[in-house]
Amino acid sequence: MLVPVLAILASYLLGSIPFGLVMARLIKGVDLREVGSGNIGATNAMRVLGKPLGLVAFMLDFGKGLVPTHVLALHAAPFDATTPWLAAALCGTAAVLGHCFPVYLRFKGGKGVATGCGAIVGVDPMIFVYSGLVWVLCLVTTRYVGLASIAMGLAFPVVAATRMEDAAAFVFACALLSLLVVIRHRANIKRMVAGTEPRIGAKGKASQAPEQDSNQ
Repeated sequence: MLVPVLAILASYLLGSIPFGLVMARLIKGVDLREVGSGNIGATNAMRVLGKPLGLVAFMLDFGKGLVPTHVLALHAAPFDATTPWLAAALCGTAAVLGHCFPVYLRFKGGKGVATGCGAIVGVDPMIFVYSGLVWVLCLVTTRYVGLASIAMGLAFPVVAATRMEDAAAFVFACALLSLLVVIRHRANIKRMVAGTEPRIGAKGKASQAPEQDSNQ
């Protein structure tokens, strides 16, 4: 039983590594929590570091979800003895919680979208592909990155349920991810309702003061 617990703990600790924050500090000498949106995730890293390095930050956050469900879950197999996909669900959930509530940053982290995507790809890439189409459609029609992320998050459990009828544990984990994505984007929702949420392509300054609740 110790090895599965350690695998889940390792998933959380890996998910807690703030790659975007580290990159911004090493490359630009800035703290992502004090610039742009104030979020430590890949979107804010892209604002501060530019698209190429921002994409690197996204892939690193993505990997924080992929490795636990694709690799570490193998060591949590005893949890999966009677319920299919339970080990992957536990390790993936731990990784996402690590990104959102990192122990290294006093539990104040990002929104979990990139890490959640990686976790889902580690189990079934097509869930990510179909949900990603929802993200693209929403982004093209509204130009709100936050709204597109919420729409994709809500699509995860729906697509998972249609593709993995015997994986209730993983579908439930996807539903929890959806809820977490919505909660973590509550500041974006407030700004969209107020009409102050910036749309993609709009000019902005990465150095502006962050929203107070953007990284909670």
